Amino acid sequence: MRHLINWARSTVARQAASRALARPAPDVCDLLGRPAINLDTPELQRFLAGKRVLVTGAGGSIGSEICRQSMRFCPQRLLLLERAENNLFEIDRELRGAWVGADVRPCIGDVCDAARLRQVFEHERPQVVFHCAAHKHVPMMEAHPCEAIKNNIFGTRIVADAAASAGTLAFVLVSTDKAVNPTSVMGATKRFAELYVQSLNVEGSGFGVQGSGQRVQNSGIKPGRSGHAAPFGPSVTSHSRLLNPEPRTLNPPSRTPTTRFLAVRFGNVLGSSGSVVPIFQRQIEAGGPVTVTHPEMRRFFMTIPEASQLVMQAGAIGQGGEIFVLDMGSQVRILDLATELIHRNGLRPYDDIEIRFTGIRPGEKLFEELANDDDQTRPTAHPKIRVWQLPSAGSQQVAAGLTMLWEAAQSGVARDAIIALARCVPEYRPPIAIPQTTAAEPTLRLVAPESDASVEAA
Repeated sequence: MRHLINWARSTVARQAASRALARPAPDVCDLLGRPAINLDTPELQRFLAGKRVLVTGAGGSIGSEICRQSMRFCPQRLLLLERAENNLFEIDRELRGAWVGADVRPCIGDVCDAARLRQVFEHERPQVVFHCAAHKHVPMMEAHPCEAIKNNIFGTRIVADAAASAGTLAFVLVSTDKAVNPTSVMGATKRFAELYVQSLNVEGSGFGVQGSGQRVQNSGIKPGRSGHAAPFGPSVTSHSRLLNPEPRTLNPPSRTPTTRFLAVRFGNVLGSSGSVVPIFQRQIEAGGPVTVTHPEMRRFFMTIPEASQLVMQAGAIGQGGEIFVLDMGSQVRILDLATELIHRNGLRPYDDIEIRFTGIRPGEKLFEELANDDDQTRPTAHPKIRVWQLPSAGSQQVAAGLTMLWEAAQSGVARDAIIALARCVPEYRPPIAIPQTTAAEPTLRLVAPESDASVEAA
């Protein structure tokens, strides 16, 4: 009898879901609980018009939308860097169909392949780079911290160093609100990526080409043949052999302008691949259950166009070294989002569609943060964009952190990678106990740029 009742309930739920399929899909913008933000300003036109623009991760949710948005501002050329062939094919075909005659160039490549990145940057000389490629799924990166370090930290380093050496005008790192007091590997790796690109704006950092005649400091970074920092610089030879077969830098142009490096943080993106809305929608269409981790789980949300425009706007107004954040309103309870989506499909929560709580996954927080007590933000020219005032990391500390992280990632041992992240990202609170450091195992300290000398002398 019990099996018969369960079968009947399942059948009713599937029939209700089938009827809901005839209705148009809910507009994700209506789920925000606030008006959508339009960041279309004249600065974007001045920033992108006539420029050579490169987007890494161009086939992903954010990367592909940045490509679409960028085309509205008439770039001279749009370069699509993506390692997933099918995703690259789709966005390339879409853009060519929508913008007939535009110079759109697909480039298959991995951001961790320094030789390929060198080839692309030497040949194309992009003036604006949007770095969207990253490993983003929190539970998956908890299970694979070594891969998260390789892709999110060292992949960022390769692209950022290539941009500096090629004379790129602006480099924008796509970051996350999970980098605030991170409890996850993904958040910690993105926080260190922020520290790295910030360090490139510090005068004399020695991690990239900041201007003609820039001197490389003695920071543990091996100089390339041109005298500038190699794409993989710490004195660990294995990684340069693996990802950079020719341990040399890009040949810098004769007059290398200063590259503006900055980052953008934002919350969860409604409708992106792997986000809760498409997952919930598929579960509803299958007749349930809709799975929610915890009844009090809350997140900041924004739409894909909002997130993409923020990244572009930050590149337009940033002076270098900033970490920008969008005013995303109040956090949304995931349970409320699930029930609202069920209602919008013409169904009744718990009656037509079961809601099942599965428990908080590894690395997740109940509440995401946009700021903490020690951090301050200040306004920008745009009323919906603020900039964090976060301490930078000294070049010596970043160099030591890179070496530590690379050795841990190459070990293939998850615990070693998590310990290295905890020592390099002071805000990171991993789920394991971290052994005390010895004198030979430095911990990254966040310092103001002008404090480098005192830290090095300590």
